[in-house]
Amino acid sequence: MESALKLARQYYLEKGEPARQHVIARRQSYHGNTLGALSTGGNQWRREPFAPLLIPTHHIAPCYAYRGQQEGESAEDYGLRVANELDTEIERLGPENVMAFVAETVVGATCGAVAPVPGYFKRIREICDRHGVLLILDEVMCGMGRTGTLFACEQDGISPDICAVAKGLGAGYQAVGAMLCSAEIYGTIQVGSGYFQHGHTYQGHPTASAAALAVLSRLVDDGVAARVAPMGDKLRAALQDAFGDHAHIGDIRGRGLFLGLELVADRESKTPFDPAGKVHEGIKARAFEAGLICYPMGGTIDGKHGNHLLLAPPFIMDDGHIDLMIGALRAALGRSALPGAPRAAAAPL
Repeated sequence: MESALKLARQYYLEKGEPARQHVIARRQSYHGNTLGALSTGGNQWRREPFAPLLIPTHHIAPCYAYRGQQEGESAEDYGLRVANELDTEIERLGPENVMAFVAETVVGATCGAVAPVPGYFKRIREICDRHGVLLILDEVMCGMGRTGTLFACEQDGISPDICAVAKGLGAGYQAVGAMLCSAEIYGTIQVGSGYFQHGHTYQGHPTASAAALAVLSRLVDDGVAARVAPMGDKLRAALQDAFGDHAHIGDIRGRGLFLGLELVADRESKTPFDPAGKVHEGIKARAFEAGLICYPMGGTIDGKHGNHLLLAPPFIMDDGHIDLMIGALRAALGRSALPGAPRAAAAPL
């Protein structure tokens, strides 16, 4: 993601548009821990200690229907409303000054597998195109088959100008990440300076590249990625059957084998647990005892309030693993610690 931001800036320099410098991103997002990526992200507790060092970045609302969609508002209308915040912010800053809009296609750890509503990213793409702003998608967590297609944005019917992928690219066997860009960006720099003014010591490492190629071969050529959508449908249905009416599960969401459960103290009001209780950590520990590794996080709503569990099982899982996961979650969620936890009011998105 750091490379993506620098590539975007260099692209506009080589196009003769040096005024383009502003980056717009979304609250409750995460794009990495280097200073540029941390500045772009909207994860407040990660940003706070380093605030004096961060690059000024502008943040708009996330597409987080469970918390943001208003009563009587359709999913499509909600998506257009929050997408149009981008248009408003670009106009405020001056289109000639805006470099890029950055977003996770499906939000990962910060919110817990929050997928966009239908039409949201198509509207985002239209706004970026109209103002000549680059669309940078962060698919480090949700890409490489995790949501059911190689790139999560395929399901939204759009293509970004720059895309970052990583975790699934190495399948856990090799540390590797990649940044991909459009032919327009590549060609502009190729016929200009001819050199991307950026680099890391181990970029283009041959072992990492070979591992990524082997993983992609398994995902695409051997059809492993094709299993994700049907298995994800089965897992989500099982989660809905088991926990759809659970007093402390407010939302079950996600795509493919990238699913999240939002925990609430009160299901009707969507009131979160008191952050001091660290409910998600207790559930993680009990799930681990029962044989399930899950990814818990606090601060789901605003960086302080809210808890969720993220589930991202292997693509080669089978029906038996679904039973194992449901059983472990039942054990973890069925303890008396949940109903007795204190409550806290949620902050607005």
